[in-house]
Amino acid sequence: MQRKAYVPGVAALLAALLAGCSGSADDGGPTDNSNPGAAGTVTAAAQPGRYDNLPEACGAVGRGTLDSLLPGIVRIPDETQREAAYAGQATLTFDTDRKAGCRWKVDSPDAIDHLSVDFERVVSYDKAVSDDSQAETLFAGKVTAAGLPAPTASQPAGDAATPSGGTAVPAASPSSPSSSSSSSSVPAPASTAAPAPASSSPSTSVSASASADLRPRLLDDLGDEAFVDDVLASSGSTAKQRTVTVVFRTSNVIVTIEYEEQATSLGVVPDSKEMQDSARKLAAQLADSLAG
Repeated sequence: MQRKAYVPGVAALLAALLAGCSGSADDGGPTDNSNPGAAGTVTAAAQPGRYDNLPEACGAVGRGTLDSLLPGIVRIPDETQREAAYAGQATLTFDTDRKAGCRWKVDSPDAIDHLSVDFERVVSYDKAVSDDSQAETLFAGKVTAAGLPAPTASQPAGDAATPSGGTAVPAASPSSPSSSSSSSSVPAPASTAAPAPASSSPSTSVSASASADLRPRLLDDLGDEAFVDDVLASSGSTAKQRTVTVVFRTSNVIVTIEYEEQATSLGVVPDSKEMQDSARKLAAQLADSLAG
């Protein structure tokens, strides 16, 4: 009798355990323990990037462009060596669909020129992050690493300081109540109508503007986002070396162009504007080729 009382108790316990383990979606419980907060929901995967391969880097730059950026290349007397210079040297990579690059170096009597072009296709392995978003994050890191000055909102104020904007000086405005009362008590000659703003030199303003345009900065006319960096190496008494870097992103591909020139003569400084214009022109060509 004692054993008969024990068996039904065990059976009841087993039944309760089985009932708890066999719960289904019909009981109102979650269908997937990995997502307990939203029963039956499926997280949509982020969109893939536009590009799933990369161009062949050494063939991405035309001969005419190489002639312009590496002027010594046409002066190479040996045809075999000249063809090798045009061909460039591919960057070693284990996956050309993810990274591809090429390097060129040419010496001339006036300068030693280097050019490198690198393509990087960004792929996100997080289903919640798109390839484009991942590329955007990597690009932001490159901007930070370059140490570019942050965009400033002071430019409009600077424009207002030009002669055309400087005429709106309160003291020179006859419509101002304070100036009206002042002029009624002490009449001012017509020749004292605030000529100071007009005295700023136009040539000085143009020179300052041109200098500002060559600073490392973000670009708004290239790809989805871009920047240019310009570094002049201070190497003491040796010849100066300038490195201009242009980086731009289009969808999930980041392109880096590095153009370097070292003068062979002391006291000669490679021209910043000329090098920036050449590097940006190449970047625009590569952006167009990627866009198809």
